[in-house]
Amino acid sequence: MGYGPRDAGTPDDRSERVYLVGMPDRDASPSLPFEIRHSPIQGFGAFATRRIPAGVRLIEYTGERLTPEMAEGRYPDRHGERHHTFLFAIDDDVVVDASVGGNDARFINHSCDPNCDAVIEDKRIWIETIREVQPRQELVYDYAYVLPERHTPSAKRRYPCSCGAATCRGSILKPKRAAGPTRPSA
Repeated sequence: MGYGPRDAGTPDDRSERVYLVGMPDRDASPSLPFEIRHSPIQGFGAFATRRIPAGVRLIEYTGERLTPEMAEGRYPDRHGERHHTFLFAIDDDVVVDASVGGNDARFINHSCDPNCDAVIEDKRIWIETIREVQPRQELVYDYAYVLPERHTPSAKRRYPCSCGAATCRGSILKPKRAAGPTRPSA
């Protein structure tokens, strides 16, 4: 269980970030630069209401903190059924369940061509832009879901992607191995 967030970097890197979070009431979000509405990718999504530059920390991914065992007990995988939860693993010991006490970050959908990234810093999950986002554009990040078992066609069907990107992998799963170098044709 995990989504492959990137490292938060050094303290020097963090000092140059723009923060849009930190309001005492996490449910009151009038200053957030996005709104939640129906998404062509899946269910609901987060859409920019104004231009958002790259490098902006948008929102913390919040929810109830569980152990991996508690999360598995709450949402067991059922063979042949599509996987869907608001679980996000921080590390091997802590999983955040955004369906309990979560905020609007849980509606940010997956894309194989993301404009955001999930960053884990001090056991907290943040969603940040990695490139400029235009108004009305959906905010998305690569879930890169870690599945220890073999990525069979059946497994991929349980973790589908419908992002529509030209680079779509067809699955939210993190690839088992990076694509190797291509050979020039003779």
